[in-house]
Amino acid sequence: MNRTLPLWFVFIALALAGCAGDEKSWHGKDISGLMPELQFQLEGTDGKTVTPDDSQGNIRLVYFGFTSCPDVCPTTLTDLRRSVQQLPAEYQDDVTTLFVSVDPRRDTPERLASYVSFFGEGIVGLTAEEPTLRKLAKRYRTTFGYDQPDANGNYNVSHSSAVYVFDRSGSARLLLRPGLSPEQISEDLAQLAKESG
Repeated sequence: MNRTLPLWFVFIALALAGCAGDEKSWHGKDISGLMPELQFQLEGTDGKTVTPDDSQGNIRLVYFGFTSCPDVCPTTLTDLRRSVQQLPAEYQDDVTTLFVSVDPRRDTPERLASYVSFFGEGIVGLTAEEPTLRKLAKRYRTTFGYDQPDANGNYNVSHSSAVYVFDRSGSARLLLRPGLSPEQISEDLAQLAKESG
């Protein structure tokens, strides 16, 4: 009796392993069901209102930042661009990056347009008045803040470095944290694109 008990444990373990094999494994953090769906009303680089409907059917990557950011923002946007470029050709146009500036005092539509164009196609610059941005940040459980301006009026903006990934239907799916390589991000995006392509 004692000798057959471990066999049952082995059988159960194998069965569970088989079930686990059906589950998706992500490099990013799976936030399915933990965040509200994609919803916003912001100002685009042409001064017109932009909503999720404008990129409906695409996978959306939402990143909060600002154009005067010295390091994290350009690095993140470069990595996201490289990730999309590594996708199979049929999925590259299915991903839209939404760069939400939380520095509306400096990031005019013109400045945002110039900034996002540097990172190639498929990236949309957005911003709004501060109260609207605060409400949006709170919706996705993040925040941002402004440092005291220096003698020249320059100031830094603190913000999250994570990227929110929403699937084609606008459901929150992944949180991409710093440290993921473009290759890992691309694998996650390809998996997401295939499941709803």
